[in-house]
Amino acid sequence: MAHSVVIIGSGFGGIGMAIRLREAGVRDVVVLEKADDLGGTWRDNTYPGAACDVPSHLYSFSFERKTDWTRRFPPQPEILEYLRHCARKYGVLEQIRFGTEVTEARFDEDAALWRVSTTTGELDARVLVSACGQLNRPALPPIEGRESFAGTSFHSSRWDHGTDLRGKRVALVGTGASAIQIVPEIAREAAELRLFQRSAPYVIDKPDRPYRAWEKAVLKAVPGAYALSRARIYAMFESRALGFVKFPKLMGLMEKGFRKHLEEQVADPALRGRLVPGYRMGCKRILLSDTYYPALNRSNVELVTDPIERVTPSGVATAREHHDVDVIVYATGFRSTDFLSPMKIVGRDGRELNEAWRDGAQAHLGITVSGFPNLFLLYGPYTNLGHNSIIYMLESQFRYVLGCVEALRRHGLDWIDVKPDVQDAFTREMRERLRSTVWEAGCESWYMTADGKVVNNWPGFTFAYRNATRRPDPRHFTVRRATVR
Repeated sequence: MAHSVVIIGSGFGGIGMAIRLREAGVRDVVVLEKADDLGGTWRDNTYPGAACDVPSHLYSFSFERKTDWTRRFPPQPEILEYLRHCARKYGVLEQIRFGTEVTEARFDEDAALWRVSTTTGELDARVLVSACGQLNRPALPPIEGRESFAGTSFHSSRWDHGTDLRGKRVALVGTGASAIQIVPEIAREAAELRLFQRSAPYVIDKPDRPYRAWEKAVLKAVPGAYALSRARIYAMFESRALGFVKFPKLMGLMEKGFRKHLEEQVADPALRGRLVPGYRMGCKRILLSDTYYPALNRSNVELVTDPIERVTPSGVATAREHHDVDVIVYATGFRSTDFLSPMKIVGRDGRELNEAWRDGAQAHLGITVSGFPNLFLLYGPYTNLGHNSIIYMLESQFRYVLGCVEALRRHGLDWIDVKPDVQDAFTREMRERLRSTVWEAGCESWYMTADGKVVNNWPGFTFAYRNATRRPDPRHFTVRRATVR
């Protein structure tokens, strides 16, 4: 018997979607999770210092408020426990099939079902929801000799906690969001830390601190206090969209703050010069830290800006120097534009999603893909943010998907499929609007495909996206009425 909904992934998207479906009365829901625990990126990224760069009151579900966060910016273990709590409280935990990786999903048009193949067997679904996210497939750099290294090496999202870094010579490759959290932590333990920087990031002040006991008491006891805190944070972050997508010249004001932050924390002018990015602020992800730059001042830390030529059995070589190290950590990000890879998704008329997306991922509102009926994406193309909480975007998508599921039931439909011209119009609009954003200001970033298309980010305000996804428009879809079988 076919399940009403099958969800792939158990991070914020998968857990939140399952909760909303249960609340809407859709109980026959299965969540497929390839790992042995839920949590998505917050399960995988356990590196030292892992934390969120969105304040805790906003980086949480609006329907499950947590008034006792320990810090303003939540650490990884606390976020993971929050997700576990949500899954337990709302009865989702028993719907998750752990250790079950999806290998293929094929739409059977005659039966109006998704035939889902997994590593533990087959199952059918009327509706298939991908909640895989954008940051779950580690990207290892194509450096010559990488496999020849005789010491220990690993990606930051697959941290080897069995490796003791105390007294070791460590190479950290990359200076992105993970790296700036890792550096201050391992710099205190390693005998030597060499940080290999390809391009300098913009790092600004992170106003993090523990919440005081009286603050948590007020948030719990005073009606509206938590909502007010959440609204204030949302408004502050949302205002940054003006610089990212409307008036990129406004980023100059933030850049002044960056330079002041750098000057206050790095006294050496030569080092400071190598930490100034060569691209417009915001083109790549802006990072938050109060501890990254001070760690670079330590005598056991060396910033290496010469390009890596190769990895050898004993270390890392640039054109000018060979660096002998015991451990290499690759903080080199993720294959963020692959979306559903490596799953094979086959829609109507045998069309493969990888083929449909050969020129870049496309999905109407980042959620529905033409030719793939009853398939919905969470955190799909054009829905990432540079300025606010992705949880807000996910909750907008939950409501849209629920509207589609309800339409199937209410109108007795076998399937709905977004029209190709609707999807094409949305894609053209996104690409046109993205041209004037700071993300297309001449740098290379993880927002882009290999040929330079930004396919990850939403070029607007998050409240505009919420309005666009308020309810599915029947005019946007081709449908098939249910038939008696």
